Amino acid sequence: MAATAKGPASYFPSIEKKHGRPIAEWKELIRSSPLVKHTELVAWLKAEHGLGHGHANALVAHALAEGDAR
Repeated sequence: MAATAKGPASYFPSIEKKHGRPIAEWKELIRSSPLVKHTELVAWLKAEHGLGHGHANALVAHALAEGDAR
């Protein structure tokens, strides 16, 4: 039996399906952004890329937790 994703990663299949980009691509966008604060990055993903709050928050939280964003 496969392990079920928990936390922010549990949103990833839905994000990829709804927005048509792989998670690695979203994380690269976050890394390349000049923004550094969680709330700024979430607002940017929502405004510029049309993500909902939950999806944007999950991507940013995961990227920051991995140290990918900065």
